[in-house]
Amino acid sequence: MSRSYRPGVLFRVLIVVVIAACTRIDAAPTNDPPNPYRAVENWAQLPAGVQWGQVINVAPDAHGNIWVFHRSDPAIIEFDASGRMLKSFGAGMFVQAHGLTIDGEGNVWVTDAQGKGGKGQQVFKFSPEGKILMTLGKAGVAGAGPDTFNGPSGVVVAPNGDIFVADGHGGDTNARIVKFSRDGTLIKAWGKKGSGPGELDTPHSIAMDSKGRLFVADRVNNRIQIFDRDGTFIDQWKQFGRPSGIFISKDDTLYSVDSQSDEKTNPGVKRGIRIGSAKNGRVKAFIPDLSPDPQIALAEGVCADAKGNIYAAGVSSMALHKFVKK
Repeated sequence: MSRSYRPGVLFRVLIVVVIAACTRIDAAPTNDPPNPYRAVENWAQLPAGVQWGQVINVAPDAHGNIWVFHRSDPAIIEFDASGRMLKSFGAGMFVQAHGLTIDGEGNVWVTDAQGKGGKGQQVFKFSPEGKILMTLGKAGVAGAGPDTFNGPSGVVVAPNGDIFVADGHGGDTNARIVKFSRDGTLIKAWGKKGSGPGELDTPHSIAMDSKGRLFVADRVNNRIQIFDRDGTFIDQWKQFGRPSGIFISKDDTLYSVDSQSDEKTNPGVKRGIRIGSAKNGRVKAFIPDLSPDPQIALAEGVCADAKGNIYAAGVSSMALHKFVKK
């Protein structure tokens, strides 16, 4: 039997269909969005005697300055918008520099993802001047308890001061998100190693959008997972590649850098930086990784300043890269 609709009902049905078509996002990563960016070579000006180690992370502050975390001394460096070094600190403090974020008060948060010689496996909060304001975890102790980490790879701080640590770096390390109050009191932890919704394998980076949703770079699972602040699973996106680093700007632009995709780990997907929307998941631009050496990736960390300039932290390339609109 055929079904007929009144004109008003038919119109509403058509609107629903159109909205669904317009908001659909592709589940698979895309390699062919436009690249509206060009590289700016040698932007950061290092003083004599300072060289880049493995550059693992980069983050902007509210003053337009750029902070960099790398695996050499001094480990934490601040640059102004022109690339001039303003200050540095953290020499000799870290075993494996990893996560970096700047909170709403301008404090600098970093993670030390390995332990050795009584150091590492911790999260540090510094003032902009380099004074230690808080530490989470036990120095040099790996664990999955309420006061220990095993491979803390990323950290993000909510506007109310809650702290979220992406704890785990593959292998026998952890695979969880740990939530603390602004004073460092444990609130809860969630996640376990696996590939199902809400499960994690190498939560390599973490970011927060304007709605307070948490985006986790679930690298080995080739996806970004989205949670609310209580750990409830919301969605998973694979269109941003195999994410090593993610960053979300104030306008909810999502930046995801893929340093590992190849025919073994993520067939058919190219390495590079995908730029899109944290609101609807659409990928709008792609900066390809043009390294001729498969062992040397463009970057593992990524961020953007208020003008939309992109900064990429190169571990194997041992460089800080900058991209601006063409």
